[in-house]
Amino acid sequence: MDFQLKSDQDLIHLYIAGDEAGLVELIRRYQSKIYTSIYLLVKDEALAEDIFQDTFIKVINTLKAGKYNEEGKFLPWVTRIGHNLVIDHFRREKRAPMVSNGDDFDIFEVLGNYDESAEDKLVREQTHKDLKALIQLLPAEQKEVLIMRHFGDMSFKEIADVTDVSINTALGRMRYALNNLRKMMQTKELSLKN
Repeated sequence: MDFQLKSDQDLIHLYIAGDEAGLVELIRRYQSKIYTSIYLLVKDEALAEDIFQDTFIKVINTLKAGKYNEEGKFLPWVTRIGHNLVIDHFRREKRAPMVSNGDDFDIFEVLGNYDESAEDKLVREQTHKDLKALIQLLPAEQKEVLIMRHFGDMSFKEIADVTDVSINTALGRMRYALNNLRKMMQTKELSLKN
């Protein structure tokens, strides 16, 4: 049986029917997106791994209890569980999440490398560094949407589901984030010229 050709729904039904391979394929299919969306919020590898595992324990318990009713929406559902566990963690810690990445993991590496000169590489690395710093200056809600969209590769529908807002609100936050980044970049360029 080729599990890669099966839909998420088929894999869920297989797992519920007792075939562990259904869940294994779902985890394989989505682990990098889900882990990345958690990591970008907590920016700590060990904590992200713990929350990732807790997320799938919750998924397993919900599936085994027969309480899964998100037909055709497995990824947004799991991402929302992970997101809620992150929020719970920060509530327990009584501090707000700071979304960025640590020194040992660079989200911009995910964007891919291409043949470039040493000068191009330096310019790209400086641009990424500047962009990361500017992203940190965005309001939390705008930062969250920008990261989920560009680095978590989530649709606005998925972002709206995960953050519990309307699609229009998610789109608006993204528009504000991009406008704010653009303004900050123009301000930075002006200050460099003067």
